[in-house]
Amino acid sequence: MGNLSDLRESGPGARPIVAFDFDGTLTVRDSFTTLLRWKAGPVRFGAGVASLAPELVSFLMTRDRGALKGAAAKRFFGPARKADIESVARRFAEIHARDLFRPDAVRVWKRWRSRGARLVIVTASPEETVAPFARGLGADLLIGTRLKYDEAGRFTGKLDGLNCRGEEKVRRLREVFGPDLRLVAAYGDTDGDTAMLALADEAGMKVFNGVPVAATHETRRRRRS
Repeated sequence: MGNLSDLRESGPGARPIVAFDFDGTLTVRDSFTTLLRWKAGPVRFGAGVASLAPELVSFLMTRDRGALKGAAAKRFFGPARKADIESVARRFAEIHARDLFRPDAVRVWKRWRSRGARLVIVTASPEETVAPFARGLGADLLIGTRLKYDEAGRFTGKLDGLNCRGEEKVRRLREVFGPDLRLVAAYGDTDGDTAMLALADEAGMKVFNGVPVAATHETRRRRRS
């Protein structure tokens, strides 16, 4: 998905940078929650969510999305190795990409690609779980929440740094592209994207509402059954 020397190019001939949020913007729903439900199955997923009741109560008081995300990942992944999490994510993407992507968002993505833009996904979901989708889209860079691993390479149940949301999206973008970063365009769907959108000449908030064809067919099938 590109290296940093390519991505940091600057000057009159530099390629424009376009940033997309992932969940709810490029997709119709939260991909991380959907992956966890798919991995566990509906019964185990329900039991897992119930076991997170203390963390959910804590979230209501602290609004610490990062802590809740780490706890949920620990509950459903356990002390898995990074390669194992990546393997699960690849399989999930192979099965569900057509059910998740908004067709109108993908059209805009491809339009910017045809114009030579550098396309960056900036997401609060873990990088490991979004990476297969980013590769499939041909993203130049993926910036997401980082999971923390111990010396043996096993997931600790914590995040490596902050949840990639709000101002953290801006900080991470500037970490790569420099403090004077200006985006040609940026797209998002929640208040967690507004800081990133403020960097853009063209800011698209909730501009995509397309439904995947595969999801539409599934809805019609259920109505007939």
